[in-house]
Amino acid sequence: MSSIRSDRSENKITEGSILKGMLGYFWALLLGTFFQQFYNTVDAVIVGKAVGSDGLAAVGGSAAMVVNLFVGFFMGLSSGATVVIAQFYGAGRDEEVKKAVHTAIALAVAGGIFITVVGLLISSWVIKVMNTPAEVVEASTAYLRIFFLGMVANLVYNISAGILRAVGDSKRPLIVLIISCFVNIFLDVFFVIILGLGKIGIKEGVIGVAIATVICQIISAVIVVVMLSRSSDSYKLYVRQIGFDKDMLVRIVQIGFPAGIQTTMYTLSNMLIQASINEFGKDATAAWAAYGKIDVLFWMTISSLGTSVTTFAGQNFGAGKYDRVRSSTRYGFLIAFVITVPLSIILFLWGKGFLYIFVDDANVIDIGIQMIKFLAPFYCTYIGVEIFSGVLRGVGSALVPMLITLSGICLLRVGWILIVFPMHKTIETVETSYPITWITTSTLFLIYYLIYVKRHHILK
Repeated sequence: MSSIRSDRSENKITEGSILKGMLGYFWALLLGTFFQQFYNTVDAVIVGKAVGSDGLAAVGGSAAMVVNLFVGFFMGLSSGATVVIAQFYGAGRDEEVKKAVHTAIALAVAGGIFITVVGLLISSWVIKVMNTPAEVVEASTAYLRIFFLGMVANLVYNISAGILRAVGDSKRPLIVLIISCFVNIFLDVFFVIILGLGKIGIKEGVIGVAIATVICQIISAVIVVVMLSRSSDSYKLYVRQIGFDKDMLVRIVQIGFPAGIQTTMYTLSNMLIQASINEFGKDATAAWAAYGKIDVLFWMTISSLGTSVTTFAGQNFGAGKYDRVRSSTRYGFLIAFVITVPLSIILFLWGKGFLYIFVDDANVIDIGIQMIKFLAPFYCTYIGVEIFSGVLRGVGSALVPMLITLSGICLLRVGWILIVFPMHKTIETVETSYPITWITTSTLFLIYYLIYVKRHHILK
């Protein structure tokens, strides 16, 4: 026990400079997210170059939206475990940390099995429902089914890495992702190029990429579970003790379920966007997929920062250091603006060069350029959503943030697509739904955060 206390006396999250500690934690987390997205990007590059724009549309279009729907709900749900573990770890309540860890892993296994079964049953139906271009329906369905087979490993890795991050360890998940990334690159090249699956056909090339991704997820899950099992701290994992603690499960679900619903509704609205884009044909679908791989530069940055803010708010809240909770909010915004403004400028001015990484088709490139120039200038308007919701999750407030996101982003976006888009069927009309909802939701979060600070004196 003494060694645990010694480790916590050096906890950079609850002690010392918040800015310095948050930057160190954030950069390790961002690098991890970068490598996670990097091997997704490699999938897109190899498919786009070796298979063609149809293959890219199959991997990055409707199939990607469906995957995000299922994984997003579970990751939102499991964020409840991350918050609970961060709070208990910051408070030094070791027994509760232990219960939360084993309940979280059990949730990952059960959730993975459920998603695999449901996903395999509905893959074909949902791909067709989303107005996926006929040329890529078969390939998209094949990719989706294989991806679902690796869902248990996917969720176990993500929740295990989340546990490490909740206790302030963002470096070891980074190491795992680096290993997984390079293994994925090797397997992509092996299946699609060396074995020649990309030359056989679109479906075969996409299958090769999907198999490579699943293998990497399994490797990542095994490594991070071993890390938890060999820990000497309160979050040590005992495989035989994996199971549900009723009270802890309720606590996790109370925080995580609203976040899961929020993420699901967010993804459903994006699926509606994807279906609208699909109406403009396979070139628009491919351009949107390519833009999505570039757009991820912003999203992986802001989501990493949101996770950092949640962890800092959660641990300091658990430790009773409420002044550091509010400081975490201020520094989160500072870091977000310092990164987002230059990134938006770079993408706006030189986005065309990024598109050529994924596709060569001139028409697809032209559509992609328009998408970048339209949306990149508005990235700053989304920052409030991520930072405010991150802090509020960290202190245990989940229901109101869910309602804000549902109304400000999901319902407004759906209403825009269902009402405005039919009257003005252009890609620009679809794109406009993003800045409108970002600005609205950031404003709502600001209002609620100020009310929360005033009402709960613990944040003053």
